[in-house]
Amino acid sequence: MNMHTAPVIGFIGLGVMGGAMCRNVALRHEGEVMAFDMNAAAFDAALGGTKATRAGSVAQIAARADIVFLSLPGGPQVERVCLGAEGLTSEERRPWIVVDLSTTTVASARAVAERLRARNVAFADAPVARTREAAQRGELSIMVGADEALFAKIEPLLNYMGSDVTRCGEVGCGQVVKLINNALVFENTVALAEMMVLGERAGVQPATLLDAVSKGSGDSFVLRNHGRKAMLPREFPQKSFPPEYVLKDLSYVLELAEQTGVATHVTKLSQRYYESTVGNGFSGRYFPAVIEMVDRNIGPAPAPAGKD
Repeated sequence: MNMHTAPVIGFIGLGVMGGAMCRNVALRHEGEVMAFDMNAAAFDAALGGTKATRAGSVAQIAARADIVFLSLPGGPQVERVCLGAEGLTSEERRPWIVVDLSTTTVASARAVAERLRARNVAFADAPVARTREAAQRGELSIMVGADEALFAKIEPLLNYMGSDVTRCGEVGCGQVVKLINNALVFENTVALAEMMVLGERAGVQPATLLDAVSKGSGDSFVLRNHGRKAMLPREFPQKSFPPEYVLKDLSYVLELAEQTGVATHVTKLSQRYYESTVGNGFSGRYFPAVIEMVDRNIGPAPAPAGKD
């Protein structure tokens, strides 16, 4: 690939985050941009009015793109798109680089990287953090696992989508940092939910509580965003990040903790709270609905026998 000319970029996965990221790529990249999603309507919704062209299949992306970005639900989808019978490496012509913006397990990222390396395709994991609005503005935080040479090639392209792009280490390390970031958000949300309900029952209005705490050492991103925008008005819409997605990410964190021999009691308690949220009327709703479990004295789901 000649890096002196603008590479052809392929983008697979045009969901809530992927669509916004791809739009910024299409608006800012000098070269050709191709995009694919299994839902054909997603292309028009995300990329209407841009120069991006719609590919009819993953194979069409593979046949032309130099660098391919993925924004997919999880590790199995990433593996299938990269390595499956009709995936990016199923034919002789293959992309030079695959950059995965999805959230997967660390083991999955490293396994896919190894298998792609055997097919002469470089791989970086580059999961993203922050909100849908940040994705639309191109102000995501992107955590990258890649060697230094590969990072130097992809960093300018990641800057189309993110205002903070951090090389976290070798492949897989982007997922490590992303999973830790998410776990801290989910755990902080549970802690804030308990304290908001406690404060209100002790006579302090929730809005007053958040205003006061935000001026002190108890302030946090979760307080200023999830607390003010969702938990205070008790607005938990569909088609936002639901507790089912939280449980997926926490399962990845707990898998990594088991592999590394770290006891993660707070994470396990948070997992049980979100299991309760799913099972008590808030399946598919925005995950800060966990505050309803506290307010209704439902609490976390029981721990499995023999588990903490």
